[in-house]
Amino acid sequence: MPGLNLTRVEAQERAALLEVGSYEVTLDLSGASETTFRSTTRVVFDAAAGASTFIDAVTDQVHSITLNGADLAPEVVSDGLRIELPDLNEHNELVIDADMRYSITGEGLHRFVDPVDQEVYLYTQFEVPDARRMFPVFEQPDLKASFTFTVTAPAHWTVVSNTPVASCVDAADAASGPAKTWRFDPTQRISSYITAIIAGPYHHEHSSLISSDGRTIPLGVYTRTSLAEHLDADYIFEKTREGFDFFEHLWNVPYPFEKYDQLFVPEFNAGAMENAGAVTFTEAYVFRSNVPDAMRERRVVTIIHELAHMWFGDLVTMRWWNDLWLNESFAEYTSTLAVAEATEWHDAWATFASTEKAWAYRQDQLPSTHPILAAIRDIEDVQVNFDGITYAKGASVLKQLVAYVGRREFFTGIHQYLTKHAHSNTELQDLFVELEATSGRDLHNWSKKWLETAGVNTLRSVVETDATGIITAYRIEQTAPESHPTLRPHRLGIGLYELTGSGLTRVDRIETDIDGASTEVAALVGKRMPDLLLLNDDDLTYAKVRLDDRSQHTALEHLKDLHDPTARAIVWSALWDATRDTEFAAREFAQTVLGNVSAEDQSTTLRTVLGQLVTVTGSYAAPDSRAEAREAAANAVWQLAQNAEAGSDQQFQFVRSFAALAVDAEHFDVLEALRGGNLVLPGLTIDTDLDWELLIALVAAGRAGDPEIDVALEKDHTATGLLSAARARAAIPDADHKLQTAHRIHTDESLTNLTVRNMGYGLQRALDTRLLDGLVDEHFAHLLSVWNERSYHMADQIFEATFPGALADERLRQAAVTWLGDHEDAPQALRRIVIENLDGVERALKVQRRDAEAGAEGAA
Repeated sequence: MPGLNLTRVEAQERAALLEVGSYEVTLDLSGASETTFRSTTRVVFDAAAGASTFIDAVTDQVHSITLNGADLAPEVVSDGLRIELPDLNEHNELVIDADMRYSITGEGLHRFVDPVDQEVYLYTQFEVPDARRMFPVFEQPDLKASFTFTVTAPAHWTVVSNTPVASCVDAADAASGPAKTWRFDPTQRISSYITAIIAGPYHHEHSSLISSDGRTIPLGVYTRTSLAEHLDADYIFEKTREGFDFFEHLWNVPYPFEKYDQLFVPEFNAGAMENAGAVTFTEAYVFRSNVPDAMRERRVVTIIHELAHMWFGDLVTMRWWNDLWLNESFAEYTSTLAVAEATEWHDAWATFASTEKAWAYRQDQLPSTHPILAAIRDIEDVQVNFDGITYAKGASVLKQLVAYVGRREFFTGIHQYLTKHAHSNTELQDLFVELEATSGRDLHNWSKKWLETAGVNTLRSVVETDATGIITAYRIEQTAPESHPTLRPHRLGIGLYELTGSGLTRVDRIETDIDGASTEVAALVGKRMPDLLLLNDDDLTYAKVRLDDRSQHTALEHLKDLHDPTARAIVWSALWDATRDTEFAAREFAQTVLGNVSAEDQSTTLRTVLGQLVTVTGSYAAPDSRAEAREAAANAVWQLAQNAEAGSDQQFQFVRSFAALAVDAEHFDVLEALRGGNLVLPGLTIDTDLDWELLIALVAAGRAGDPEIDVALEKDHTATGLLSAARARAAIPDADHKLQTAHRIHTDESLTNLTVRNMGYGLQRALDTRLLDGLVDEHFAHLLSVWNERSYHMADQIFEATFPGALADERLRQAAVTWLGDHEDAPQALRRIVIENLDGVERALKVQRRDAEAGAEGAA
């Protein structure tokens, strides 16, 4: 939406003028209005005398503005987005009384009504620039201040903020019904984007822990009352304690805040948000039905990720958003480390290799890729850079940095960094100063190649042996794409795996440094060539890997026999990358999956590979063989489901995958029988959410429709049930219905963020992709209007929902090319979204052609 942007230059100029002391924010949430609330803010700050600046405030109506005792004229409010502050004193007091708007998009102060009991639940989400939607604020991370919140709300609610409650009293003159006023202790000096208010009749459970400095830290876990029976608070407390103990000892810095609440909130856009002392999570992590173990593990990783932010991001914060990557990458890397070493999820690095790295590799090969240390010119740049580079590539590169400088040296440097810069703002160089001091390594060249350049390298094994199988020469060849030609230094492992009676087992391993286009590895010369020579063993570096011919053959035939879960994830990743790069045909990848996936017991890898199977038999298969490929995959996966251990994670995932792959009448007969109870798999429960998945598959096939959806919704009239129903209705296989659904997504501003997301999932569900033809013109016709009229997050969700990527055909490609050519002056952030979608279509077309060639070669 125009006018919401803030440039780095503006932020630097404002930071040079101001030092902010404190905010006192008073909110009245007790009123009957469903759209607005009263917000009164008092800000105390110092400034250069005589200077002028502005404060950010996305207001509905401003009642009064008082600066240093003088009322300011209405003209100082700029389009309801900024308030101009002229002729400042050295010491200033600003008071603004305004009405602000509730959100239904997961930004600012989000308002949700629970369909079960009609109770209202509120929560804030402020990263990047959305505290200004709840109170006027100098919205940039380097203007830290102390915040004191006072909230009046219905008396039966619970209100939570960053700090403990100082007082809670009956409200004397509440706007509507019995109310109380909560006043919270002032916060430490923190950035505005990690402040928080969560309010409503939340169910809550409590515990505590003893910090390393002897303090008792209160712990709380919260969710909606209607979900209370599904909240496993004791387990969440257990993982939290494990994370606290690990981090406090790892970097030898006690937890920096007074309490630690974790709140699972409705219609959350992301996985979680690191508000200081009051972390919010998607309530998808409150499991009301069975979920894959991958989801249970992801919840633990997310819990620990947000906890890491309490030190790295909240205690010490980036000066500007160009170092956002460091906040997120550090939390991503250390959360995986903690989960692997401090919890029962010991295979977390395999999870990282199969999901985070895959995300990073995909993002890094888009035309829009950027250096990890990106040039963030303004807020719009920040929004589009919440991506696989910021999180996953950054975390991968941090793992490489730890291997490069040494683990002990790395975390000793982190201790120095956190203690030296506590409660302040930093830049990357501040961290490097400490790491160079502890490790003795000069990080200038390392940073230049890893952080300041884009693109992913490819590493290939080139091996020569004599007649007896002894390695006589071995080298690693490194290449880079022409668009991003940097060759990087890598610290990596090389694993030697042999087939034995018990499987494919590592018998030797070396670790070495490589650099440049070709590196000879003398340590392997004289060793017997193993069955599998695994480059980047233990996944230390960030690079695509290609296997030598012998190792490739072993992997294709015996991947199921490879014991180590991280090694399997690396091989799966190598095969998937080769498929996307047209070095390995889609049909060959599908055959490899079906021949090996039965033994995959690492839940996240299994989930990832089955998702890739859906993609490869859909968008990536040659069009004339696609139906046959999908039918064969569905048949095989259903057989795997029947053969799987009763009640196992594998059985559950195979059934869900079968529902996604089902394509013919026999498949849908099976789904109907499962859903109706006429076919029973021992150990498999068709619970509420699995029932919805089976129903949606049947709706997409035309075997069910509105009547069946209505019956299911009557049984499950909950927030999740309503979302599932929206998804199901959007899956109805009628071209006009699909077009009407897309048009509603584009134009109906009453749709919430998660409703749009789920409608999009159903919209894209089409056994016959020709049903999506009408979406092409509809999508491109609304790009500019949606961008101009909606917030960034909402626009992004709408575009993702309505882009018919499943078509993956020439008409869709040409429509994107034409739009880009006709809109060269469109906002760069919008063009980036279109460019990334175009790239996905073009890649799919290339992979389809390679698959067709492989089919022709096989027929010949």
